[in-house]
Amino acid sequence: MAEINSVHSVTEIPEGDDAKRNFHNRMFLEPQEKKRSMKALVVKQIKKSCSCTPAKVKDYVFNFFPVLQWLPKYKLREYLLGDIMSGVIVGVLLVPQSIAYSLLAGQEPIYGLYTSFFASIIYFIFGTSRHISVGIFGVICLMVGQVVDREIERAGYDLEPAALGGFTDTAAYVNTTILPGNQTSQKLLCDKSCYAITVGATMTFIAGVYQVAMGFFQVGFVSVYLSDSLLSGFVTGASFTILTSQAKYLLGLDIPRSSGIGSLIATWINIFRNIHKTNICDLITSFLCFLVLIPTKELNEHFKSRLKAPIPVELVVIVAATLASHFGKLRDTYGSSVAGHIPTGFLPPSPPDWNLIPNVALDAIPIAIIGFAITVSLSEMFAKKHGYSVKANQEMYAIGFCNIIPSFFHCFTTSAALAKTLVKESTGCRTQMSGMVTSLVILLVLLVIAPLFYSLQKCVLAVITIVNLRGALRKFKDLPKMWHLSRVDTVIWIVTMAASALISTEIGLLVGVCFSMLCVIFRTQRPEAPLLGWVAESETYESLSAYKNLQTKPGIVVFRFEAPLYYINKECFKSTLYKQTGVNPVWVKTAKRKAAKRKLREKEMDSVGNQTNISMDFVSEPLGFHTIVIDCCAVQFLDTAGIRTLKEVCKDYREIDVQVLLAQCNPSVRSSLVRGEFFKEGEDHLLFHSVHQAVDFALGAQGHSGTSASK
Repeated sequence: MAEINSVHSVTEIPEGDDAKRNFHNRMFLEPQEKKRSMKALVVKQIKKSCSCTPAKVKDYVFNFFPVLQWLPKYKLREYLLGDIMSGVIVGVLLVPQSIAYSLLAGQEPIYGLYTSFFASIIYFIFGTSRHISVGIFGVICLMVGQVVDREIERAGYDLEPAALGGFTDTAAYVNTTILPGNQTSQKLLCDKSCYAITVGATMTFIAGVYQVAMGFFQVGFVSVYLSDSLLSGFVTGASFTILTSQAKYLLGLDIPRSSGIGSLIATWINIFRNIHKTNICDLITSFLCFLVLIPTKELNEHFKSRLKAPIPVELVVIVAATLASHFGKLRDTYGSSVAGHIPTGFLPPSPPDWNLIPNVALDAIPIAIIGFAITVSLSEMFAKKHGYSVKANQEMYAIGFCNIIPSFFHCFTTSAALAKTLVKESTGCRTQMSGMVTSLVILLVLLVIAPLFYSLQKCVLAVITIVNLRGALRKFKDLPKMWHLSRVDTVIWIVTMAASALISTEIGLLVGVCFSMLCVIFRTQRPEAPLLGWVAESETYESLSAYKNLQTKPGIVVFRFEAPLYYINKECFKSTLYKQTGVNPVWVKTAKRKAAKRKLREKEMDSVGNQTNISMDFVSEPLGFHTIVIDCCAVQFLDTAGIRTLKEVCKDYREIDVQVLLAQCNPSVRSSLVRGEFFKEGEDHLLFHSVHQAVDFALGAQGHSGTSASK
């Protein structure tokens, strides 16, 4: 059946029986040929994918390794200075943060440096963004740390040993002679620190596999369910958990790290129960670090347009605190907790623990989704700002390999980080060559400087972590503006933030996604459905409730439903239409039937009087309109329930002599109506391209019927 759509303009009304159908010009639209069958499309795609030509192989390699595209075109004189400057500055800022965030992830400081080093190199090879900084991110570290603590507890290790100093190698091998001769076997011994990074690396590997799989199957659409308000609320809620987890280091308390549902409240209860054990030395050190870090950070932000580079206050604080702790012997004299021995060089690579995969596979899902969502959103944001394009699919590959490959080198999960990306951009970064410079800075620390941080107090690292949460916690200042812009987004932000902070980060993310989807469903369940009026001297119809001085055509009601019509809101559509028009056709038909029965009974009783006249008057009482035009411009789609509802509405109104016309249906809705056999033969003229055409048709038809009746 060809899809037919009418009507354009009213013409001279012809005489004859078919006048009502032919008095207007009709537009015929010939539909496009239907696409091939799914089988044909699959076969075509397989042939395309399996074909192999030298040009195709070259394109594939260059797309998979973007560095091969931009590195040969690198403008040495134009780009090098900015890349070196931004790389050095980000590296200087990243060293203390890498050490600090290691505590958050439940790892030794050396592993944070490993993570930042490898992530920068791998993103340099696979990434398409020129500006983002990939490395450790506070929220991801928190989620990793919670899983690490849980698995450590399951394995029977003490959750908080007296001192985490005295770093032990990831694996200590003890030779044991078991046979004559020189044949020996190696027995692998693994302490708490070793097991912690094993858990972290295994989960990082699985998260990376998930991210690469998302890129391969092109399921990046999952990130669309993480709206800006949801992500912002999640990060703010997680920031409270991060702050809570670091509070014990500020006070020098030796208490176990709470995990699971309600860990934030449980941690604060534990802190207040042990507040009398506060280490005064750590408390004073924390206070002094806050006094230095917060004002300097504020100055950096206030004068960022004037400063060529931000003041590396974190590095200054770490160096000063390490010197003070070392020469003041704060660990020996006051019992301050310090970072302990940080070895130089690299540990030999080792694969993830395959036996741990069932334990952490589920936990890796939200980590993978959050990681790639933040990375892709930041990549697209900075690409748009600087006028170039990024490939979201390749970004998923890049962040996936930034997790898979480093997991063999004792690293934990990474993603892009907004704060470091902003620093990178503002200090002259032009390409990811700056990431390589950052890696060289971290390499210098790993090979030479790392052992010098032995005496660094953990409370200093906790202060650095907390101070870097300022951006997320400042979101509370934006709530009034957000409320003014969108109350729904504000409620999503509050619900996600509260759930992430008070329940747990993973459940908070799930609650946020479910709640935001419910908000979308609720919006379509009870949408706006106004009556429309005519804007004088135009062909435009707008909401009578929104604008003044609109006119209505006599005998015609124009109704707009601003949502898809489907099973969830079909009853809302009918009830709102009946309410807005003031006429429920079912009630009118019922009243007519009752009046007819009453009249029949009265005739049978041979008593004709005033009551009969009243009944007749009721039956013949005019409705006030003869046509309803439904503006479908906001109806994106129809399901079977929606089509059935439209059929019922048209049928019910037709039975009380009211015609229903549809206007401004999109091709999807028109196709659904045709497939659903909405139009009876000869009724395809009831579908119009504009409300104005439908109203003109109704006025012309009514005028012609009135003329015929008078004759």
